[in-house]
Amino acid sequence: MTRDYFAAVSTRAARAVARFSKDQAGAITVDWVVLTGFIVFLGIATSFYVATSVPMVAEKTQGTMENMTVMPD
Repeated sequence: MTRDYFAAVSTRAARAVARFSKDQAGAITVDWVVLTGFIVFLGIATSFYVATSVPMVAEKTQGTMENMTVMPD
């Protein structure tokens, strides 16, 4: 293979990379995928936090209610 062949291939590759970097056609799709992934992550994190906190709050509420005395009318 000659030097001219490699020069032509590298020039075509450089042009293809330049065209790809300037193309904005799929940018909005990527933005939506990233945004949706972040929202899903927040939902999972919130669910985990709530699921681990509810039993603790329930135990505290039970302890408080057991220690209360109700005055008859």
